[in-house]
Amino acid sequence: MTRLLIVASTGPQDATRASIPFHIAANGAAASDVDCAIALAGDATELLKPSVADTVRGVGVPALADLLRACGDRGVLLHV
Repeated sequence: MTRLLIVASTGPQDATRASIPFHIAANGAAASDVDCAIALAGDATELLKPSVADTVRGVGVPALADLLRACGDRGVLLHV
């Protein structure tokens, strides 16, 4: 099985860039049966706070709260 680790370091100050790793994981890799995980570093760790995740809405990608839910539903592991 193919495996993918996405490293994310952008926090909520850039909503689009911060959302892209979750979008790739949930709607790309995991949806294609690729074993996928996201490693969060630096400012990206803030994205896991519910009060932050609920406010992050990038351009051209689903809301972060929806992406986090999709990651959970598809078994994407998050490493902090």
